[in-house]
Amino acid sequence: MTLGPLMIDVEGLQLTAAETDKLRDPRIGGVILFSRNFSSIEQVKELTRSIHCVRSPGLLIAADQEGGRVQRFRDGFVELPPAHLLGHQYDLDAQLARQLATACGWIMAAELLDIGVDISFAPVVDLDLGLSEVIGDRAFHRDPKVVASLAMAFMQGMRDAGMMAVAKHFPGHGGVVADSHLELPEDHRDYNQLTDDLLPYSRLIANGLHGIMMAHVRYPAIDRRIASLSAYWQETELRRKLGFAGVIFSDDLSMSALELVGDITDRVREALAAGADMALICNDPDAVEQTLANIGPLDNPASQARLVSLRPHPGSWQGEDLRQTSKWLRAVAQIAEAHEPPPFTLDG
Repeated sequence: MTLGPLMIDVEGLQLTAAETDKLRDPRIGGVILFSRNFSSIEQVKELTRSIHCVRSPGLLIAADQEGGRVQRFRDGFVELPPAHLLGHQYDLDAQLARQLATACGWIMAAELLDIGVDISFAPVVDLDLGLSEVIGDRAFHRDPKVVASLAMAFMQGMRDAGMMAVAKHFPGHGGVVADSHLELPEDHRDYNQLTDDLLPYSRLIANGLHGIMMAHVRYPAIDRRIASLSAYWQETELRRKLGFAGVIFSDDLSMSALELVGDITDRVREALAAGADMALICNDPDAVEQTLANIGPLDNPASQARLVSLRPHPGSWQGEDLRQTSKWLRAVAQIAEAHEPPPFTLDG
């Protein structure tokens, strides 16, 4: 059985019989986990094992484990700093900041792979333009070259652990005030004014980026369609101009930003037709049921091949107790030091 283009969530700490049946639907290819799905490392390992056992090949399991305020699993996991802290460190010592970003990417990915999570939707490469509160300290920096440098280091850390990176939110969420969870943001800049936002993606793609998540943002000076439903942004810009050959994810299609588009089935159809390989439906089981009932067969061999590329590769630590390895202990020490405030000195 191949991986379908829908990613959904599950309600609790273990699979119900009804959820198990639903996950056997060939149109589903992945499951995203949230904080409500976690109570302990052993519990979540059993949950991911049961999800992977539903189908062969196993469904992809994802989470948002960026660091800072977006870290779904905390008890027993390293507290990852917000990306903004890495950007601040870059202004003080660029080499040290890149080393720290690599350590954060590695330990985040290694800890997730250890519990059976295949991908994290990270890193965030939106620019910190001082406008978007929903992005805020999730952004590395306002300078696109700094963002690209730190994101590449973070991605390299993930890759060393065996996990593929998924950068977000394309083409950029930093230039809007509105939160797409609540309303549709519009960015009125023209294409030339978005070149800074696009630069980190260009650099990451050139260095083998495997996944990108779209933004629920409209850029009316460039295209009337919301980016996550836009063939211009996904096919023309990402695939043709930037040469991206990896997986395109929609953001959660149940967000309020898409309320004017139509019902959930319409949104899924439009996202997939625009070029997305996988459409997310989160925190709305009725929407999942509606979609499965109404959307019909979903079969895209090219998307299926791309989704397979996201499967993790064995990391150097795997087969050992992760938290006893010297690499994990060194990364923990680096990250703990980063959480310490810089020394306060008076000049003169």
